Amino acid sequence: MFFSKKNSGVDWIVVFLGNPGPKYEMTRHNAGFLTADAFEKAHAVRLDRSKFHALTATCDIGGARALLMKPQTFMNLSGDAAGEAMRFYKVPPDHLLVVSDDVHLRLGRLRIRPSGSAGGHNGLRDIIAKCGGEGFPRIRVGVGQVPPDWDMVDWVLSVFHDQDAETILSSASLAAQAVESVITDGVDRAMNKFNR
Repeated sequence: MFFSKKNSGVDWIVVFLGNPGPKYEMTRHNAGFLTADAFEKAHAVRLDRSKFHALTATCDIGGARALLMKPQTFMNLSGDAAGEAMRFYKVPPDHLLVVSDDVHLRLGRLRIRPSGSAGGHNGLRDIIAKCGGEGFPRIRVGVGQVPPDWDMVDWVLSVFHDQDAETILSSASLAAQAVESVITDGVDRAMNKFNR
């Protein structure tokens, strides 16, 4: 498999999922991008280098070198960016950490998993298809279940307002801490700390 040889460039790749452009900035589908923004503030880094079809930055997290990515491919093609970076750095799937929104979790709740299916999420589905399967850890940020009278696409592209906006920004900050915990402490300890 093409991920077997280790490259000294980075130890981890962290992919924050979302859609590029101002009109998507505060939408539910951009919970991953909001987490990237919170991570930037907490760690004084800027994801502003264009590489691998993404805005990127590198930083040290607990002694590990991490490539941070905000794919600019739009959600459904997120695997293009993640896969290109994985092949370049020869990073195995278990060192690919993906942060995404989740409509199956109540607004503000986090769930960390070491692997799993796409759960209906098109960004995760594309990464699974293009990055070696389901065996990568992920942090899912709850954006609330789709109301009965809403279409799924309309819901995930709807904008957070008022208290919901405050809640998602708070959970994005917590998810940024979870990114650090997964890399520093391991997935199991991070799950124990943040899956509540």
